[in-house]
Amino acid sequence: MTTPRRGWLHHIAMPRLHEILPPRPRILFVGINPGLRSWEIGHHFAGKGNPFWRLLFASGLTPVELTALEDARLADFDLGLTNLCPRHTRTAAELSREEMKLGIARLGRLIIRLQPRTVAFVGLSIYQRYFGHKLSGGAGAKKEQIGSARVFVLPNPSGLNASFPGFEHKLRWFKALARIAH
Repeated sequence: MTTPRRGWLHHIAMPRLHEILPPRPRILFVGINPGLRSWEIGHHFAGKGNPFWRLLFASGLTPVELTALEDARLADFDLGLTNLCPRHTRTAAELSREEMKLGIARLGRLIIRLQPRTVAFVGLSIYQRYFGHKLSGGAGAKKEQIGSARVFVLPNPSGLNASFPGFEHKLRWFKALARIAH
């Protein structure tokens, strides 16, 4: 038996990370791109310690607490989920300008086709990139619309996001989204 070459894992087929796109969702959550763990197991927000699923439940956006492995069930609650860029990276800073430009164009077409009531950007930086803003005032409801969809910005729940420390602080914004997207 031979020893696998360094980097052999990249040659194994990994589960594909699927978008969750019900027709006319109440909320379409938009992440910037999949992290390594999410890509590895084929489920969204799968990073250890990422509280996205707990935040959805604690805010009342879902009636049950889901796990990353149950991400497809978001459609049961009239919620959708996609990413601006499909390529997985350790950090979003690894994405090229061209990937971002293509992702912005694709996302705009997707939103117009799906007609969600609210688009919730999961992270301030994705909102800023989508609209070309340098300053944006932080999380919360925004004045812009995409088609007929309202725009809301959530803090990125990733543990890499130090600008919104703590579950309770992030929960405040998920609850605000739940209030406007009843």
